Amino acid sequence: MNRLYALSLIVFCLLGTSKMWSQAEDNIAHIWNEEVLEGIRNDFARPTIHARNLLHTTIAMYDCWSVYDNGPSEPFFLGKTWSGFEAPFNGVVMPESPEEIEEARAEAISYAVYRIMTHRFGETPNGAITLFNINSRMAELGYDPSITSTNYADDGPSALGNYIAELIIAFGLQDGSNEAMDYASSCYEPINPNLQPEFPGNPNVIDPNHWQPIELTVFIDQSGNVSTDIPAFVGPEWGSVTPFSLDSADLESLERNGCTYDVWKNPGAPVYLDSTSVASGLDDPWKWNFSMVSVWSSHLDPTDGVMWDISPGGLGSDGSFVTEVEDFADYYDFYNGGGGFTGHDLNPVTGEPYAPNLVPRGDYTRCLAEFWADGPDSETPPGHWFTLLNEVMMDPLFEYRWRGQGPEIDSFEFTVKAYLALAGAMHDSAVATWSIKGYHDYTRPVSAIRYMAEMGQSSDTTLSNYHPSGLPLIDGYIEMVEEGDPVAGFNNEHIGEVKVYAWRGPDYVEVPFIDEAGVGWILAKNWWPYQRPSFVTPPFAGYVSGHSTFSRAAAEVLTLLTGSEYFPGGMGTWPVTMNQFLIFEDGPSVSFELQWATYYDAANESALSRMWGGIHPPMDDGRARLIGQEIGIQSFHCAEGYTFPQWSMGCGGEGFLAGGLCPGDFNADSIINVSDFLLFLSAFGNDWTGPYDMDNNAIVGSADLLEFLTLFGENCP
Repeated sequence: MNRLYALSLIVFCLLGTSKMWSQAEDNIAHIWNEEVLEGIRNDFARPTIHARNLLHTTIAMYDCWSVYDNGPSEPFFLGKTWSGFEAPFNGVVMPESPEEIEEARAEAISYAVYRIMTHRFGETPNGAITLFNINSRMAELGYDPSITSTNYADDGPSALGNYIAELIIAFGLQDGSNEAMDYASSCYEPINPNLQPEFPGNPNVIDPNHWQPIELTVFIDQSGNVSTDIPAFVGPEWGSVTPFSLDSADLESLERNGCTYDVWKNPGAPVYLDSTSVASGLDDPWKWNFSMVSVWSSHLDPTDGVMWDISPGGLGSDGSFVTEVEDFADYYDFYNGGGGFTGHDLNPVTGEPYAPNLVPRGDYTRCLAEFWADGPDSETPPGHWFTLLNEVMMDPLFEYRWRGQGPEIDSFEFTVKAYLALAGAMHDSAVATWSIKGYHDYTRPVSAIRYMAEMGQSSDTTLSNYHPSGLPLIDGYIEMVEEGDPVAGFNNEHIGEVKVYAWRGPDYVEVPFIDEAGVGWILAKNWWPYQRPSFVTPPFAGYVSGHSTFSRAAAEVLTLLTGSEYFPGGMGTWPVTMNQFLIFEDGPSVSFELQWATYYDAANESALSRMWGGIHPPMDDGRARLIGQEIGIQSFHCAEGYTFPQWSMGCGGEGFLAGGLCPGDFNADSIINVSDFLLFLSAFGNDWTGPYDMDNNAIVGSADLLEFLTLFGENCP
C-alpha cells in the first residue's frame, strides 16, 4: 500500500468524517475539480500550464462518464486520433443498474484524476501537500491507489481510470507543450536586458517596445513560491500546443529573430513608440496607453473622497469593447477610470432596480486588482473561472438545465459537460493568447513608464528635459519636479525630472497588515504597479491580455451553458472584508461586496482590474476580448458536439457549430440562411433540442419556425 495513502487513511480516521460527509454528498466531478484547483494553488502560478491541466483532467472525467452513457454522448479522447496520437478503446461492460453505473463512473474518475495529478503535481513546489491531499481524498472515497491495472476489460472502472490517465499523460508528452523539459521554450530569447525595479528607472533597455525579464533579489510568485532565479518568459511558444477546438484557418506560422512561432488568431501588431516622432505628449498612441496606466494608479486612494456605486446598476456592462486605437479614448475614461459602464436598470429575476452599493473608489480598485490578479486563492485566471462556475452551480437558485432549456438533468452529468466546455475555452485561450505574446513580445507598463521617465518629458520642446520618447505632462498627474518640491531631493538633485501622482509603492509599506502606501507624488522613475515588491509584473509579455481573453471566453461559455448572461437570481457576489482582503498593504477601509449582474460584468471588471493593477494598458485589452469571445463560443459548441451530438455538428472547420453568435445562426457562419434552415428542419418535431428550441418550450415546433423565419437573411452582429 502507498505509504502516503496509508498515512492519509490514518489521518482521515483520526479526524473523523464530519467535514467529509458534506463533501461526499457533492458529485464526484466537483470534488476532484476542487482537488485540481488546490493543486494549482500549491504550484507555480503558470496560467498556460494550468489551463492545460484543467483541460486534461476534465477530459479524463468526461470520458469516464461518457463511456458508461447509454445515450448519444460520446467520449472526447478515447477511441480517437488527436494530432497523430491514437487512443484505442474497445468499450466497457455496462453495469446493470443506474446505481452501479454511477459507482463505476465515480471510481473511474477518481483513479484517472488521481493518476494525472500525481504525474503533473508530484514534483511541484508544494507537491508533497498536493499528494497528501489527493491520497486523503482517495482514502475518504474508499479507493486504493496501489491498484494500477489498466486492463479495463477485466479489472473494471479503476483500471479504466488508470488507462485513460496513462493515455492522457502520454499524449501530453507529445502535444507541443515540451512537458518533458519542464515546458521550457526552445528558441525564444528576450531582446532586452533585465529590468531591476528595486533601483530607479530603466537605464539599460534596448528596445522599449519589447518585454523585459524582471530581476529581483527574491522573487515570490502569486502562489507564494519563493525563488532567487530570474523568472523566464512563461510559454512564449505555447502556440505549438495541440488546441481543443481552434480552427486551423486561424493559424499562421510567423518568423521573428530566427524563431518560428505558431500564432493563432493574430490580431496584428500593437502600437509602438516612435522615438523620432514629432507627435507631442498624448498625441502619441503608445504614450497615451502607458500614461493612462500611471493616471489610473492615482485611483488607488480610498481617502480621496471619490465614491462609486459599484452595484450592477452603477457599473454594469453591456458586454461591449473596442479594438481600434482611435476608439480607446471614447471607451476608457482616462482621468476618472473605468470603461464600458452602462449599468443595468432592473434585475430581470426580481424586476426591481439594483440597490446602490456605494464604496470608496480607492477600495474598489485595490480589491479588484487583487481579486482578479490570479484568483481569490491564486488558482490562476483559468482556475478562477472554474471557481466562479462552481459557485454558480452551487447557488440554490441554479437549475441544471442545459442552455437553461428543457428538463433538469442530473448534476453529475451537467457538471462533467460544463467542465469540458469551460476547460476547452480556457485551454484554447491560453494557446491563442500566449502564441500572440510570444510572437509580438510586447512591453509591460513598468518598463514603459520607467523608460519614458529616463528620457524626460515629451510635451514642451522649450524645456531642457524634452525628449520625443519622454512622458507626456498632464496637470495633476504627470508634472515636472521644481524647486521646493517634496520629491526634489535633499540637494535638489531631482529638479527637472518628471514626477507622477500615483500609488507610492512598496517602499512606503513596512508592515503590510497595518500600513498603506497611499497615493502621492513620486519620481516617475520609481513608479510601481500595484503589486507586491517581490513580484512586480507577470513573467511574460503583455500583448494581448490573458485576463481579458480568459474572462471573455468564460463569460461566453457560462452564458451559453446557462441560457442567460445573468448570474442566478440576477446577481453574483463576492465578499470583501475590511482590513483583511488586501495582501501587500492594509485594507480595504470598509467591508463590501463585489457585485455582478452578468458574466460580462465580471469579465469587464477583470479586464479593467489589470489597468488599475498596473499590468496592462488598453492596447492589450480589446483585441484579447475579441479573441476570447470567438474562442468561448467556438469551444462551447465543440464540447457540445460530444456531450449533445444530436444538437451540434462537432469541432473544426466551416459550419462546425449548432448555434453561433446570434439566434438562428446554427452553423456559425455569421448569416442566417438556407444552411441554417436545413439544420432546423432536421430538428423539427422533436422534443427539446438545444438552440433549435427558440421559444424554450421543450419542443421544436411551428412557433420556433415562425421565430426562425423572422431572422432569415440577417447577418450576425
